[in-house]
Amino acid sequence: MLKRINNILNIVIGANFGSFIGYAIYEFWDFKARPGLYAMRSAPWYAGVLIHGMVTAAVLIVSVIIKLTIRLRHPGHFSKQKHFSKKEVSSF
Repeated sequence: MLKRINNILNIVIGANFGSFIGYAIYEFWDFKARPGLYAMRSAPWYAGVLIHGMVTAAVLIVSVIIKLTIRLRHPGHFSKQKHFSKKEVSSF
């Protein structure tokens, strides 16, 4: 169950970060393509990117705190690795 939560949090972190990067790239491209449209606004063109960035940062911080909490409460759960004996290694 903990691995599933960890995987879900990894997906949330990756999707949220990717969404932010995509939004920022599109907003910059749209600003370069239509500068007159953004000149009519009272806020700068990157105001939406800043708001999206703050929400992204909040989600990332909460996700990382949850991941750290899980790792601290269950220290050996995610770091278990299979150790091979010499006999098993020589058969590869």
